[in-house]
Amino acid sequence: MQTTTLSFDNLHSHGSLFADLLRARHRTFIQEARWALPEAGGMEFDQYDTPASRWVAVHEFGRILAGVRLTPTVHRCGIYSYMIRDAQMGLLPDIPEDLLFGEAPVAPHIWESSRVFVCNDVPANLRMRVQMQLIGEMVRSARELGASEVIGLIPAASPRLARRVGLDCRPAGRVMAMDGGESVCVTISMQTKMH
Repeated sequence: MQTTTLSFDNLHSHGSLFADLLRARHRTFIQEARWALPEAGGMEFDQYDTPASRWVAVHEFGRILAGVRLTPTVHRCGIYSYMIRDAQMGLLPDIPEDLLFGEAPVAPHIWESSRVFVCNDVPANLRMRVQMQLIGEMVRSARELGASEVIGLIPAASPRLARRVGLDCRPAGRVMAMDGGESVCVTISMQTKMH
Protein backbone atom coordinates (compact mmCIF):
# COMPACT_ATOMS: atom_id res chain seq x y z
CA MET A 1 0.00 0.00 0.00
CA GLN A 2 1.34 3.42 -1.00
CA THR A 3 0.45 7.01 -0.17
CA THR A 4 1.14 9.85 -2.56
CA THR A 5 0.52 13.58 -2.27
CA LEU A 6 -0.23 15.02 -5.67
CA SER A 7 0.21 18.61 -6.82
CA PHE A 8 0.09 20.25 -10.22
CA ASP A 9 3.91 20.25 -10.04
CA ASN A 10 4.21 16.45 -9.77
CA LEU A 11 1.15 15.08 -11.63
CA HIS A 12 3.34 14.21 -14.62
CA SER A 13 5.41 11.86 -12.44
CA HIS A 14 2.46 9.71 -11.36
CA GLY A 15 0.81 8.57 -14.58
CA SER A 16 -2.97 8.27 -14.28
CA LEU A 17 -3.05 8.53 -10.45
CA PHE A 18 -4.78 11.94 -10.39
CA ALA A 19 -7.42 10.92 -12.95
CA ASP A 20 -7.91 7.65 -11.04
CA LEU A 21 -8.42 9.65 -7.82
CA LEU A 22 -11.09 11.80 -9.51
CA ARG A 23 -12.74 8.61 -10.85
CA ALA A 24 -12.78 7.14 -7.33
CA ARG A 25 -14.34 10.38 -6.06
CA HIS A 26 -16.98 10.04 -8.82
CA ARG A 27 -17.84 6.50 -7.67
CA THR A 28 -17.87 7.52 -4.01
CA PHE A 29 -19.71 10.84 -4.12
CA ILE A 30 -21.81 10.77 -7.31
CA GLN A 31 -22.61 7.10 -7.95
CA GLU A 32 -22.82 5.80 -4.37
CA ALA A 33 -23.69 8.85 -2.23
CA ARG A 34 -25.83 10.41 -5.02
CA TRP A 35 -24.41 13.90 -4.51
CA ALA A 36 -25.13 16.38 -7.32
CA LEU A 37 -21.55 17.39 -8.20
CA PRO A 38 -19.74 18.46 -11.37
CA GLU A 39 -18.47 15.57 -13.46
CA ALA A 40 -16.83 14.88 -16.80
CA GLY A 41 -15.42 11.70 -18.29
CA GLY A 42 -16.38 9.68 -15.21
CA MET A 43 -14.43 12.04 -12.93
CA GLU A 44 -15.77 14.25 -10.10
CA PHE A 45 -14.25 17.69 -9.62
CA ASP A 46 -15.24 21.14 -8.42
CA GLN A 47 -14.03 24.72 -8.18
CA TYR A 48 -11.58 23.81 -5.39
CA ASP A 49 -9.49 21.45 -7.54
CA THR A 50 -6.98 24.16 -8.49
CA PRO A 51 -3.17 24.36 -8.64
CA ALA A 52 -3.27 25.68 -5.04
CA SER A 53 -4.70 22.39 -3.71
CA ARG A 54 -2.99 19.08 -2.95
CA TRP A 55 -4.53 15.61 -3.17
CA VAL A 56 -3.55 12.69 -0.97
CA ALA A 57 -4.13 9.25 -2.47
CA VAL A 58 -3.83 5.87 -0.79
CA HIS A 59 -3.38 3.33 -3.57
CA GLU A 60 -2.28 -0.22 -4.27
CA PHE A 61 -1.55 -1.94 -7.59
CA GLY A 62 -3.07 0.93 -9.58
CA ARG A 63 -6.26 1.03 -7.51
CA ILE A 64 -7.33 4.02 -5.41
CA LEU A 65 -8.31 3.03 -1.86
CA ALA A 66 -8.83 6.45 -0.25
CA GLY A 67 -8.24 10.13 -0.76
CA VAL A 68 -8.47 13.67 0.60
CA ARG A 69 -7.99 17.16 -0.82
CA LEU A 70 -6.09 19.92 1.01
CA THR A 71 -6.76 23.56 0.10
CA PRO A 72 -5.16 26.67 1.61
CA THR A 73 -7.67 28.93 3.35
CA VAL A 74 -5.94 31.98 1.84
CA HIS A 75 -6.53 30.88 -1.77
CA ARG A 76 -9.06 32.58 -4.04
CA CYS A 77 -10.35 31.56 -7.46
CA GLY A 78 -12.91 34.03 -8.76
CA ILE A 79 -15.64 34.33 -6.11
CA TYR A 80 -14.55 31.11 -4.37
CA SER A 81 -12.08 30.56 -1.54
CA TYR A 82 -12.50 27.21 0.23
CA MET A 83 -15.61 25.08 0.74
CA ILE A 84 -16.39 25.78 4.42
CA ARG A 85 -15.90 29.55 4.07
CA ASP A 86 -17.89 29.65 0.84
CA ALA A 87 -20.74 27.77 2.52
CA GLN A 88 -20.69 30.29 5.36
CA MET A 89 -20.78 33.10 2.79
CA GLY A 90 -23.92 31.58 1.22
CA LEU A 91 -22.22 30.48 -2.02
CA LEU A 92 -23.00 26.76 -1.55
CA PRO A 93 -26.75 26.34 -0.99
CA ASP A 94 -26.47 22.60 -0.14
CA ILE A 95 -24.39 23.36 2.98
CA PRO A 96 -25.88 25.38 5.89
CA GLU A 97 -24.41 28.86 6.35
CA ASP A 98 -24.28 28.36 10.15
CA LEU A 99 -21.89 25.40 9.93
CA LEU A 100 -19.24 27.09 12.14
CA PHE A 101 -19.41 28.56 15.65
CA GLY A 102 -17.42 31.59 14.45
CA GLU A 103 -16.09 33.19 11.31
CA ALA A 104 -14.32 30.89 8.84
CA PRO A 105 -10.55 31.33 9.27
CA VAL A 106 -8.32 32.78 6.56
CA ALA A 107 -4.67 32.25 7.46
CA PRO A 108 -1.59 30.75 5.78
CA HIS A 109 -1.15 28.21 8.58
CA ILE A 110 -4.72 26.83 8.21
CA TRP A 111 -5.66 24.48 5.36
CA GLU A 112 -8.99 22.86 4.59
CA SER A 113 -9.45 19.12 4.27
CA SER A 114 -12.29 18.12 1.92
CA ARG A 115 -13.51 15.26 -0.27
CA VAL A 116 -12.30 12.74 2.29
CA PHE A 117 -13.23 9.19 1.35
CA VAL A 118 -12.37 5.52 1.70
CA CYS A 119 -13.68 3.44 -1.20
CA ASN A 120 -16.61 1.20 -0.30
CA ASP A 121 -14.90 -1.88 -1.77
CA VAL A 122 -11.99 -1.68 0.69
CA PRO A 123 -12.42 -4.84 2.82
CA ALA A 124 -13.40 -4.31 6.46
CA ASN A 125 -10.16 -5.93 7.67
CA LEU A 126 -8.12 -3.27 5.77
CA ARG A 127 -10.22 -0.16 6.42
CA MET A 128 -8.44 0.93 9.61
CA ARG A 129 -5.03 0.52 7.98
CA VAL A 130 -6.18 2.52 4.94
CA GLN A 131 -7.63 5.25 7.18
CA MET A 132 -4.38 5.40 9.16
CA GLN A 133 -2.34 5.71 5.95
CA LEU A 134 -4.64 8.49 4.71
CA ILE A 135 -4.54 10.44 7.99
CA GLY A 136 -0.78 9.98 8.34
CA GLU A 137 -0.06 11.27 4.83
CA MET A 138 -2.54 14.14 5.22
CA VAL A 139 -0.79 15.25 8.43
CA ARG A 140 2.68 14.89 6.90
CA SER A 141 1.68 16.84 3.79
CA ALA A 142 -0.15 19.56 5.72
CA ARG A 143 2.88 20.06 7.96
CA GLU A 144 5.20 20.28 4.92
CA LEU A 145 2.87 22.93 3.48
CA GLY A 146 3.25 24.97 6.67
CA ALA A 147 -0.12 24.11 8.20
CA SER A 148 -0.43 24.00 11.96
CA GLU A 149 -4.19 23.42 11.71
CA VAL A 150 -6.63 21.78 9.29
CA ILE A 151 -10.33 22.58 9.17
CA GLY A 152 -12.79 20.11 7.68
CA LEU A 153 -16.43 19.12 7.34
CA ILE A 154 -16.59 15.42 8.24
CA PRO A 155 -19.08 12.76 9.33
CA ALA A 156 -20.06 13.42 12.94
CA ALA A 157 -18.60 10.09 14.14
CA SER A 158 -15.15 10.73 12.63
CA PRO A 159 -13.65 12.78 15.50
CA ARG A 160 -13.57 9.58 17.57
CA LEU A 161 -11.29 7.97 14.96
CA ALA A 162 -9.04 11.04 14.95
CA ARG A 163 -8.69 10.92 18.74
CA ARG A 164 -7.94 7.17 18.60
CA VAL A 165 -4.92 7.86 16.41
CA GLY A 166 -3.70 10.75 18.54
CA LEU A 167 -4.99 13.77 16.62
CA ASP A 168 -6.33 16.77 18.50
CA CYS A 169 -9.69 17.06 16.71
CA ARG A 170 -12.19 19.58 18.09
CA PRO A 171 -15.71 20.55 16.97
CA ALA A 172 -15.79 23.94 15.24
CA GLY A 173 -19.53 23.93 14.59
CA ARG A 174 -22.82 22.22 15.29
CA VAL A 175 -23.74 18.71 14.16
CA MET A 176 -25.83 19.05 11.00
CA ALA A 177 -28.08 16.65 9.12
CA MET A 178 -26.65 16.52 5.60
CA ASP A 179 -26.83 14.07 2.71
CA GLY A 180 -28.60 11.38 4.73
CA GLY A 181 -26.17 11.53 7.65
CA GLU A 182 -24.76 13.84 10.28
CA SER A 183 -21.73 16.04 9.67
CA VAL A 184 -19.72 18.48 11.74
CA CYS A 185 -16.95 21.01 11.10
CA VAL A 186 -13.79 20.30 13.06
CA THR A 187 -10.35 21.76 13.53
CA ILE A 188 -7.41 19.37 13.69
CA SER A 189 -4.15 20.48 15.20
CA MET A 190 -1.08 19.46 13.21
CA GLN A 191 1.04 20.12 16.32
CA THR A 192 0.08 16.91 18.11
CA LYS A 193 1.90 13.66 17.62
CA MET A 194 0.12 10.67 16.13
CA HIS A 195 0.46 7.20 17.68
